[in-house]
Amino acid sequence: MKLTVVGGGSTYTPELVDGIAGRRTSLAVDEIVLVDPDVSRLEVVGAFSRRLLEHAGHPAVVTTTTDLERGVDGASAVLLQLRVGGQTARAADETFPLMCDCVGQETTGAGGLAKALRTVPVVLDIAERVRAVAGEDTWIVNFTNPVGIVTRALLQAGHRAVGLCNVAITFQRWTSALLGVHPENVRLEHVGLNHLTWETGVFVDGVDRLPELLDLHGDALAEHIGVPASLMRRLGMVPSYYLKYFYDHDDVVRKQKTSPSRAEVVAGVEEELLDLYGDVGVVTKPAQLSQRGGAYYSEAAVQLVHALTGGVGAEQHVVNVRNGGTLPFLPDDAVIEVPAVVDGQGASPLPVASVPASISGLIAHVTSYEQLALDAAVNGGRDRVADALLAHPLIGQYAVADRLADELVARNADFLPWAKGSV
Repeated sequence: MKLTVVGGGSTYTPELVDGIAGRRTSLAVDEIVLVDPDVSRLEVVGAFSRRLLEHAGHPAVVTTTTDLERGVDGASAVLLQLRVGGQTARAADETFPLMCDCVGQETTGAGGLAKALRTVPVVLDIAERVRAVAGEDTWIVNFTNPVGIVTRALLQAGHRAVGLCNVAITFQRWTSALLGVHPENVRLEHVGLNHLTWETGVFVDGVDRLPELLDLHGDALAEHIGVPASLMRRLGMVPSYYLKYFYDHDDVVRKQKTSPSRAEVVAGVEEELLDLYGDVGVVTKPAQLSQRGGAYYSEAAVQLVHALTGGVGAEQHVVNVRNGGTLPFLPDDAVIEVPAVVDGQGASPLPVASVPASISGLIAHVTSYEQLALDAAVNGGRDRVADALLAHPLIGQYAVADRLADELVARNADFLPWAKGSV
């Protein structure tokens, strides 16, 4: 099997390669192709990836290229992990919304919209080129944020795509340790949209252990998630840590105004990682990689690719997939993040228990924003940007939306062909 990683120069990539090295008996990967326009990063990450595989005794060959068509030719699956504009653009996404006392974050609010506007056209171009070279049957696994909007764009354009996030697998691994059980024995009732999800059940051998988690480990959960244990107990569910941007917005903004941005922190971690990757004596995954984010990405991605390419029978995975009536209060073409049965034919969402009114309204609200965000990303236009921001529950005021729209377009004009002549 040939597996292609677009954005292969990312410091994430060794996490993925390490996961492949650990599953050499079940996932038959012969070649891993890393595609990236940044030659210097590509060479460093590629060389380190080869050492990881060699040290693990895995026979796969790692090749690198800046040529997308060459990289995807003959691929069984293509993984997308792009960051259009790099950490510089991310730093802007995390800071400019603060001028309006709105959260600065790269996947939600005004910052998330900026990222979507830069990213969707690039991903759609890549996907069309993948389809032309590798064929209609090649799977596209999207790890590029904002995952929900990007995956919806891919599906809307008719691509064979599934979206992947590490939030669910991270929660599964973390709570299995709290419960003292093997992670594979934990099944989550995970519902919502990408970066807007809740765990409404945590099942071990058919028994829901969520009440026990909330009762005995509420304080640990609160520290991990960033919302009070009392709130989680009242809701009877555990929100993802991204919900703190909604549930505690103003306090988050106050802290962001006096703290380094996540982009600054990650930039420092990336510099350290690239130095380590360049050391020929380093042949295993550095501990510092855990600070980069994306924990358990390798496990989730490898397991998903294995299922999609028919390497195993049907498996259950939490993925981003077309709604298709699963959540009846959302449009069929919305992309939701839920458990799904995955096999060589794709991902089919499993039935979801009735979603409580305490969260269904917010899910529907953000889904409407995502629809408008995708329209702005595909069709352009300053007013479409403003309309999407106005529809976002973290913004919702026309004067704020207009100011943020103008700032967003001005800061991202170099990445938005329709905006270059307007600023």
